Amino acid sequence: MREAVRELHARGHQAVVVAPEVNMHIKTEDFFTMKTYGIPYTQEKLDSLMKTHVQLLFEKVHWVTLFLKSMASLKNASLLFERSCEGLLYNKDLIRHLNASSFDVVLTDPVHPCGAVLAKYLSIPAVFFLRQIPCDLDVEGTACPNPFSYVPRLLTMNPDRMTFFQRVKNMLYPLALKYICQVVFTPYARMASELLQREVSLGEILASGSVWLFRGDFVMDYPRPIMPNMVFIGGINCANRKPLSQVCTAAFVQSVLPGEHNLRIKKLKNFFHLTAT
Repeated sequence: MREAVRELHARGHQAVVVAPEVNMHIKTEDFFTMKTYGIPYTQEKLDSLMKTHVQLLFEKVHWVTLFLKSMASLKNASLLFERSCEGLLYNKDLIRHLNASSFDVVLTDPVHPCGAVLAKYLSIPAVFFLRQIPCDLDVEGTACPNPFSYVPRLLTMNPDRMTFFQRVKNMLYPLALKYICQVVFTPYARMASELLQREVSLGEILASGSVWLFRGDFVMDYPRPIMPNMVFIGGINCANRKPLSQVCTAAFVQSVLPGEHNLRIKKLKNFFHLTAT
């Protein structure tokens, strides 16, 4: 969100970034005011957890072992993020200050729904800034059509033109993710219910989003139905682009294409060279 906040500041808006005292990337900048809150874990604990989670991506073990290890790591991460959210939502002094500040909007990534819960609690319009949310929670939150026979689901590797059995897989595969979403997202519905003093579902929390800004586009993703408040801003990912080296692009082209396609290699080399320079 850094570039979005920077641009808002350049257009005369005042931005306040609310972050835990222990985090990975959020540092003080001159284009926003930073408010921090205490949390019950250390920087070493966070770094260790992230390192363990990344290492799982490179382990060559049986898929059952990998699944069990991934679930254990995910539970630990979920518990840590849950404690972080509790540190924010139950910080009465900070909540009182935020409520008195009369903000116009909350900009947050709903893949970590704490910001969405905060916006709901403070009755402030929410703008969601995201890539996507697992288990089609973004579809549920926007009440968007979601045809299983048309849109390939996450991790299925299905093409946009599916056979009958691929369509069946497209319907069944997401069911396996429901358990993961149950583990990760249920605590936020519980916290929202406690704060609002009524039963609140995660779907209701996400449905309160005014605008959904998706960091993607139909070049990277398959086309799908969208609602009027869903906006695709894939280009924002290139705000801090860096030029590719000629060595990198040449090695990539030679490793991907067979040797006999010399003409295609030459054309792609020229294309990457122009892109880099």
